[in-house]
Amino acid sequence: MILRMKRHDSENHDFFEKTALKVTGSAFYVLTAGLICTVMVNFYQGRKPETTFWGIVVAGISILSMWLLIHYKMKVGRQFNSQALIADANCTKTCMYLSVVLLISSMGYELTGIGMLDSLGAAGIAAFSFREGREAFGRARGEPVCGCQGSCGDRP
Repeated sequence: MILRMKRHDSENHDFFEKTALKVTGSAFYVLTAGLICTVMVNFYQGRKPETTFWGIVVAGISILSMWLLIHYKMKVGRQFNSQALIADANCTKTCMYLSVVLLISSMGYELTGIGMLDSLGAAGIAAFSFREGREAFGRARGEPVCGCQGSCGDRP
């Protein structure tokens, strides 16, 4: 997308960005549905993970890398005045929050052995995912989707 914007600076980016936002929103809704189904099956069957050690490792690495990605995506999004890139940066921010939820729920399970903590973490991730999907579709429709009243690109 960035290369396309560099090559065709005078091109109207609206159609491309709206499509990108709809694809992003759809992906978040699919993730939400999958997580909710998994949580319901785990609660019904009383499933517990064998270990959450790798979840802790992945979450730690993810939190660090997502923080860097957010910074640079916002910088490029502002540079090109691209709502799709700024929305992508905000999606990355949500991914970082998802990693924090994963870290907390995985550590909770490792420390206590209470299997429901892992499933509650997945439910929290589903809530974040649904919100991001809704915001992506709102941006595609041109609606302000946060308290910034249309200046979301100005947020750090």
